[in-house]
Amino acid sequence: MSRARTRAPILTLTPEQEQDAIHKLKRLFAERFELELGTFEVAEVLELFSREIAPHYYNRAIFDTQALLKERFEGIESDVWALEKD
Repeated sequence: MSRARTRAPILTLTPEQEQDAIHKLKRLFAERFELELGTFEVAEVLELFSREIAPHYYNRAIFDTQALLKERFEGIESDVWALEKD
């Protein structure tokens, strides 16, 4: 067993979300690539994406959130300074 297979996914889906994602992936493979994959195979692809690719999107979302919060806090700081009395 490889090291990657033992690493837990950073993001998890509810059972309903997972089934929806599997259904969408099965349809994608069938329509775009003419591949008829079973649920087990598609679940493996979804697990791979969850383990190896989702962390990149997660980290990007965290970075974007930090940038947005920094901008908002700078605006609040400016507003507080404007309230200062002479």
